[in-house]
Amino acid sequence: MPTSTKNGVHLAGGERIQMLKARAVLVDMEEGVVSEILQGPLRDVFDSTQLLTDVSGAGNNWAVGYMTYGSTYREKILDKLRKAAEQCDCLQAFFLLHSMGGGTGSGLGTKVLSLLKDEFPEVCRIVTPVYPSLEDDVIISPYNSILAMRELTENADCVLPVENQALVEILNKIKQTSHGRQSGAIMSGGIVSRKDGLIGSERPFDAMNNIVAKMLLNMTSSARFEGTLNMDLNEITMNMVPFPQLHYLVPSLSPLYSLADVSAPTRSLDQMFADAFSKGHQLIKANPKQGLYLACALMVRGNVQVSDLRRNIERYKPLFPFVSWNQEGWKTSLCSVPPVGHTQSLLALANTTGIKSTFVELRERFTKLYKKKAHLHHYLQVDGMELSLFSEAVTSLDSLIDEYHNVETGKLISDLPRFNMAK
Repeated sequence: MPTSTKNGVHLAGGERIQMLKARAVLVDMEEGVVSEILQGPLRDVFDSTQLLTDVSGAGNNWAVGYMTYGSTYREKILDKLRKAAEQCDCLQAFFLLHSMGGGTGSGLGTKVLSLLKDEFPEVCRIVTPVYPSLEDDVIISPYNSILAMRELTENADCVLPVENQALVEILNKIKQTSHGRQSGAIMSGGIVSRKDGLIGSERPFDAMNNIVAKMLLNMTSSARFEGTLNMDLNEITMNMVPFPQLHYLVPSLSPLYSLADVSAPTRSLDQMFADAFSKGHQLIKANPKQGLYLACALMVRGNVQVSDLRRNIERYKPLFPFVSWNQEGWKTSLCSVPPVGHTQSLLALANTTGIKSTFVELRERFTKLYKKKAHLHHYLQVDGMELSLFSEAVTSLDSLIDEYHNVETGKLISDLPRFNMAK
């Protein structure tokens, strides 16, 4: 999870090859996924001593992940986090990636977030949670998501939410634009698309993960390459999060392409701006034309002039209303090194009240189950889990939704915590 990497040397046929080792801690309470990594093409990228697995899994239960496994593996997780952090020359941030619908991701994932806050309180915590779609096959995913949301709101510095359904629609968009250059299929991960979407039996996790990886690569490009206007990771939270709990940023990418189609047609900067502010390029569904913008970051890679960047910002200012007290809330960065196979790219991170609709929908799905007290016994039989945690979690979400609403209506939020000024 720490952002830095370390060098290694691999001997192949007498030739010394410079290798990179990810400073990452991989945690899963089932062995399957981690075992695949150890046997796959990325096996040399990760340090085998920084992996942590169990056998049985959390059974789609947040309480098992957070309470049971969080307690059992607390010290082992902390040891691995300390080891990874100690190897960094300049630790800027932790990136935490986990699912929201399952038990290990939502439960143990947010437990790790809590441990990071306690152990490294001064280091920025950036979280990318994957929200389930409406057609999710985990019936109790609304419970897990609501319980995890409280932890994200209280313990993360910045959250870049992504949604399974949005990722699937992006892959379908890639398929449509690549039709004619390929045989009508997205080759990465063996994905085949139909007119009405991806074939249900062929679950495109690899390709979906690639989209998220591209977002993170663009976000961290300034830390890895030179540029005329680089953006430090800490600058993201400093400029994009005016209030501590309103730290959910809507990410969008341009251009969109699969790993098997890196030679996709070049997009001009004007075209990429149009993409970044459209629904089809967002990694989570949030109407960019609804609500108010609190701030917006534009992270560009490639040979782009600052004047062209400013020209496009001026072009879009009238279309997307900002809060009255931050009319110039645009943060920009320029990294001179473009993605492989492209001349330029754009990642937009929007702090907009439009994301409120996603949280309202999640609350509605939670309420349908909770009104009937369905499946609650699975949670309450876990040591340490109490019914009050459900009501506290939904109260936390209610408060978050209300805060976004108050920003939209311009009401003073007297009880909203604000950053303290240094004296």
